[in-house]
Amino acid sequence: MSTRTRHGQASEAGSDHGLIPLLRSAEALGATTCEPRGVNVTRMRPSPRQDAEPTRPLRVLLTTDWWEPVVNGVVASVQTLRRELLALGCDVRVLTLSQGIRTRSEQGVYRIGSVSASMVYDRARIGMPASRRVLREILRWRPDVVHSQCEFSTHVWARRIARTLAVPLVHTYHTIYEDYTHYYSPSRSVGRKVVETFSRRVLAGTDAVVVPTAKVQRILTGYGVRSPVHVVPTGLDLERFRPAASEAEHEDVRSLRRGHGIAPEQRVLVSVSRLAKEKNLDEVLDMVAGADRADTVLVLVGDGPYRPELEAHARALGIADRVRFAGVADPAEVQRWYRIGELFVSASLSETQGLTFIEALACGLPLLCRRDPSLANVVIEGRTGWQYEDAEQFSAHLSALLDGPRRREEMAAAAREHAQATCGAQDFGRHVLEVYRQSLRRRPARIISRPVVTA
Repeated sequence: MSTRTRHGQASEAGSDHGLIPLLRSAEALGATTCEPRGVNVTRMRPSPRQDAEPTRPLRVLLTTDWWEPVVNGVVASVQTLRRELLALGCDVRVLTLSQGIRTRSEQGVYRIGSVSASMVYDRARIGMPASRRVLREILRWRPDVVHSQCEFSTHVWARRIARTLAVPLVHTYHTIYEDYTHYYSPSRSVGRKVVETFSRRVLAGTDAVVVPTAKVQRILTGYGVRSPVHVVPTGLDLERFRPAASEAEHEDVRSLRRGHGIAPEQRVLVSVSRLAKEKNLDEVLDMVAGADRADTVLVLVGDGPYRPELEAHARALGIADRVRFAGVADPAEVQRWYRIGELFVSASLSETQGLTFIEALACGLPLLCRRDPSLANVVIEGRTGWQYEDAEQFSAHLSALLDGPRRREEMAAAAREHAQATCGAQDFGRHVLEVYRQSLRRRPARIISRPVVTA
């Protein structure tokens, strides 16, 4: 085969000229020193080096702009996916952003240097040109699938790596950006048009898109996205998210309540979210004030740029003495905060799935939330909670739950059962793995051009 023909085939397979020098270096260096871990599984497609490379675990590169120490739904989802894919025998690595300009690697996580973008969105960062060493190592490792989790900095590298290696690019669409227009556009209609165009262009280069709910699937269809869209709800570690069981856990609940000045007879409404304008927590405060129940305390777990406005709003409503701002919870201990409550409340309309809603269910908290299509499979009316449309409905549902101990116990049990039946992390991992398999079957075997060595 001629050199021109080989190069032509590589181009058709999606090679990226900007990374070909790195790819060639990786070819010359051979296999990476990091050996795959986990139980071997059958390789799902032909390898260009089958004669030299034995059957090995599926290699998955996850790319995300958000990673620990940041606490949000994207981080929780990606960490859960990583854990479950490893349990299924995959070899998984993560490409993310460092919290500073220095690039570093640690235990299968590559952190490329970045600079702050907090002026645009709290704690957001923009990646710098990625380290050649990191890219060389990823290309030498040769992932079979690249799974992007964010649409910005790391997505650029995900696309280039997938094109260079001619492997499937899968993308999870976590955020309904049109609910965030107040950050970048004075007009919601103009902002929605920008989001529509942006989303369609980003997803045009993907082999498959994963979304957590049918609501997001309908939105992307409306945007004109043509890539296959798979609805895969994010799963939970149900061993961790559960009601208090041991005496030590019950004492921890009592201690948390005492530490925030909550009397034993008071009823606790819990909300766990970032304190940002799009979470619509002003309305939660309005609903609590309108219900006018002196026996209730609202605990807001989380922090964010909108906290001063919420504190001022609580004072203006005259309920500051019945609102507790708990601050950011350690992700490993957030289940403690659900356990102190009788009910989970939210007025957010910006959720793609509402992972905190599911965490609350798993911990035995019925839900009282602003009506939203994304919660159709989470809030089963009168069983796992209610969706309200106005202050009158909020007050009526709140009283029905708090004034009926037996009903609250029945709904708490139903909440746990529903979470266990629909939101397990193992199903999440298996369903995403099936998306990978389908994407691999649709892809032809990759052809990698090798450098021409002159005499």
